[in-house]
Amino acid sequence: MSDTVQFQLRNPVHFLALGFGSGLIKPAPGTWGTLAAVPVFFGMVQFLPTAQLGYAVMLLVTFLLGVYVCGQTARDVGVHDHGSIVWDEFVGYFVTMALVPASWLNLLLGFVLFRVLDIAKPWPIKLFDKHVHGGLGIMIDDVIAGVIAAIALYFMQPYLP
Repeated sequence: MSDTVQFQLRNPVHFLALGFGSGLIKPAPGTWGTLAAVPVFFGMVQFLPTAQLGYAVMLLVTFLLGVYVCGQTARDVGVHDHGSIVWDEFVGYFVTMALVPASWLNLLLGFVLFRVLDIAKPWPIKLFDKHVHGGLGIMIDDVIAGVIAAIALYFMQPYLP
């Protein structure tokens, strides 16, 4: 990954792909991007509660937007899935939280589950990460990690305080 890549934060496409700039924080830009997604998620669920149709529509819109902004930003800088592109982490975290209430414990557990899966990339996440390219390729592995994390978090609910 090149450190000479020039992102344009004034460009709204780059600004979104970089998670409002959170993807430029080093080390571990994906973790910083996911951390930046937490307050965005918390703000959204004030208007669109999880496990509701509005939340599902928001997931679809943010995913489709992500396919475009991540793909376009990667093309602009000439690096596929540059570490600073973190909109995929935002959407992956939103997916992680789709089935549970927005409690502080769920926010934390969702963050940890999603990051572990996104970093470790167990099957089938790694399969999609290697074989799907472009904006969809940047987004899909994080969405799958989010689905797996969401299922795990959902089934943990009866055992949480």
